Amino acid sequence: MTTPTVTKGKAAVAQTKAAESAVAPATESVAKPINRREFLYYIWGASIALLLAQSGGAIIWFLFPRFREGEFGGVFRVDPATLPAVGAAPVSNPTGKYWLSHTEQGVVALSMVCTHLGCLFKWVDANNRFECPCHGSKFKTDGTYIEGPAPRSLDRFVMNVITPSGTVSTDSAGNPIKVDGATQLEINTGRKIKGKGHA
Repeated sequence: MTTPTVTKGKAAVAQTKAAESAVAPATESVAKPINRREFLYYIWGASIALLLAQSGGAIIWFLFPRFREGEFGGVFRVDPATLPAVGAAPVSNPTGKYWLSHTEQGVVALSMVCTHLGCLFKWVDANNRFECPCHGSKFKTDGTYIEGPAPRSLDRFVMNVITPSGTVSTDSAGNPIKVDGATQLEINTGRKIKGKGHA
């Protein structure tokens, strides 16, 4: 009688071991919950990746500025009919930060910023010249230096004069351009020509 009991016990043990071995792989494949160290590792990694992506986007945004037409740094289109007469007071464009001055030599687009310390100068009708209210620099109608602490004449913007026969652009010195027969003017406020220095 004792022998069958032992056999049944051995059979039961064998079945239990077989059942445990069948269940063991299933329990090993179940994912264990992450611990605190792993959680912090993933969070820090995600935070650094997000920071690098944002920084890269900001750098690209500032390295490649895109100026639109009618915005400072872009191109401004001007109808020649709106130009001042030869010798008349220059007209300003506060959005484009330039003055259009029509001299006997032609039209010139002058930057509104004084070449001394960056103040915005004004046209003074009584003296027929540009004068900086900050430190007293004075300039002729075409932006040529007269007197004061400014180290050079006024800066000029590149200008294209569009005529039926073609386009004439400002030369490298920024000299005035004749606008006879022009259908349109383009002032490129993104391309500045430095004024000539004085002795």
